[in-house]
Amino acid sequence: MKQKFNIIKSTCVPLPLENVDTDQIIPARFLKATTKDEKFYGDNLFCDWRFNADGTPNKDFVLNNPVYGGDILVAGKNFGSGSSREHAAWAIAGYGFKVVISSFFADIHKNNELNNFVLPVVVSEQFLAELFDSIAKDPKMEVTVDVPAQTVTNNATGRSEHFAINGYKKYCLMNALDDIDFLLQSKDKIEAWEKANA
Repeated sequence: MKQKFNIIKSTCVPLPLENVDTDQIIPARFLKATTKDEKFYGDNLFCDWRFNADGTPNKDFVLNNPVYGGDILVAGKNFGSGSSREHAAWAIAGYGFKVVISSFFADIHKNNELNNFVLPVVVSEQFLAELFDSIAKDPKMEVTVDVPAQTVTNNATGRSEHFAINGYKKYCLMNALDDIDFLLQSKDKIEAWEKANA
């Protein structure tokens, strides 16, 4: 969902598992769907962990625990590995997450998140471990992600880290632009260049 990113302050959902791949994020059977409806994919985010074989919610999975919620998913190292399916990013966005924090993302998945208005924030393993610890102590603790300043702050400890983001993608997120919107915004400049260089 297109939205302007500025400062996001939210509670977090912890997923302290490493090597979460795109098939676990959204199982392959959902790739056959002919819709790009965000709610459809969001409803099936982590489907095989979230639901039992009979379709009932798995009460032990974090998304079914009412203690946790918010716009930020905090995930273990190497998040989004495996196939390049964009559906995984659709599912994360469709569920309502705006930010995913991890110590490492698979490159293709990281770009898919950015293209679908989900901000992947890479932090040190020490900072990530501290976040998990803070959330375990107080599920209502908040994290502040300052996109203009490119900082993420654990509000429970006051500790912050800087995160990297491509300048173009930062501009697009802060202005709610996808790649097509960006080109259309520059239409006059493109046409002027074409006339000058015809």
